[in-house]
Amino acid sequence: MISVHRLSPFWITLGLVAAGYLGFWFAMLAATATYTSPGEVMEVLLSREIRYATLLSLVTCTASALLSVAVAVPVGYLMSRRRFPGHAIVDAALDIPIVLPPMVVGICLLIFFQTRAGGLIEQAIPLTYTVGGVIVAQFVIAAAFAIRTMRNVFDHLSPRPEQVALTLGATPAQAFCHVTLPAARGGIFAAASVAWARSLGEFGPILVFAGATRMKTEVLPTSVWLAWSVGELEQGVAVSLLMIAISMIVLVAVKMTGERV
Repeated sequence: MISVHRLSPFWITLGLVAAGYLGFWFAMLAATATYTSPGEVMEVLLSREIRYATLLSLVTCTASALLSVAVAVPVGYLMSRRRFPGHAIVDAALDIPIVLPPMVVGICLLIFFQTRAGGLIEQAIPLTYTVGGVIVAQFVIAAAFAIRTMRNVFDHLSPRPEQVALTLGATPAQAFCHVTLPAARGGIFAAASVAWARSLGEFGPILVFAGATRMKTEVLPTSVWLAWSVGELEQGVAVSLLMIAISMIVLVAVKMTGERV
């Protein structure tokens, strides 16, 4: 820690930059919160369409978060503990969903499910323009963030307890399940929370791959888009405030785990 009495103009400048950035964000949130009245917000949030979109968002975000963690835990552990030919390439490839424009991800999903392989999946489980498609569109993005989070979690866990377990006769799978996973519980919760929050804000892939049909595939981000596209600004602001509140709750939950994501 730097002593307060030894602060230089350099640190003061950095503090001002941080304060300016945070101030800009707080100003935007305050402007959004005061754009409409609490009564109008409640009226919008209690409407049948928005209640459906809220429930669907909660269900699909939870499903995509669980799927993301199911993939992130083994993949993150593999990338953290093992070095193999092409490790750097695989590591970079896992970040592709993070850097791709979201709309492009939706287009790629739509095109894939028009191929022979995608068609076979569609015959077994219809996904395009369905609730299942919403979950898939959320999952392909959220999983990348969950994998990165779990990779960092395992990187910060000492491998020594696992090595001790192996010397005592445990198999690698047993050491992973009985030693590593219990130690990574906080990180798993953080990864699930990050995936859930990312899924909540996903828009582009859902719009392209699952559509934005009222009372069918409409989730909260598409509710905002539908409202603003027809000039219903108050409805869009009300849904935005709901999403901000949910995101803040998730952020607090992640911070309470003590994990850095």
